[in-house]
Amino acid sequence: MSELQRLKGLLPPEMQSWVFVEAAAAVDPALITLEEIGRDEVEIQVDLDAWDSLALDYRNLLFWHEVGRIQNDTIPRDGWEMAALAIGLGGAIGELWVQDGLLLVMALGLSGFAGYRLYLKNNAEKRLRDAIAADERAIDLACRFGYSVPNAYKSLGGALKDLVEKTRKKKKRGFYEDRLEALRKSASKARAEMAQQQGSRQSVTSENVYG
Repeated sequence: MSELQRLKGLLPPEMQSWVFVEAAAAVDPALITLEEIGRDEVEIQVDLDAWDSLALDYRNLLFWHEVGRIQNDTIPRDGWEMAALAIGLGGAIGELWVQDGLLLVMALGLSGFAGYRLYLKNNAEKRLRDAIAADERAIDLACRFGYSVPNAYKSLGGALKDLVEKTRKKKKRGFYEDRLEALRKSASKARAEMAQQQGSRQSVTSENVYG
């Protein structure tokens, strides 16, 4: 079985008909990313050369992180906002020329909304919140596919630590470090909840996040 076929099998059954897994074809691609390829279809693209160097459990959790992004509807959609911004600005200029007040307001409103959407997409805090939410989804998916809670946290934490060590760009490395810190807090919360349920403290430890 190829790695792409194996990853396809890690999709929840309800997503297997409309989510596809393919090798990245771009020059200098991201390790793993998403692209909307149709109205109701999404493609997960993997840089297989870099991907194969990761431990199996790390790959699984990073893959489920992307699945979590799909479930949370945080797939990047660059096209329509840029098109709307261009149309809105073009319309505003045109309506200034012909002095149609109502159409001018509509054109400015369209460009303003598109600009706001682009701002949200590129806002660092929102990107981090979305990534942390997808990490939580990844933990849930790992447990759904047979991981224990401690092993799910340990595997995702190890994967993020590996990415921190391999990432040269300071901003991107800081992004992974922030996700690690959030994951540690989540693991600590999970430990407390499991200890309460089981009446003992033999559960997840936040240190296990770092392997």
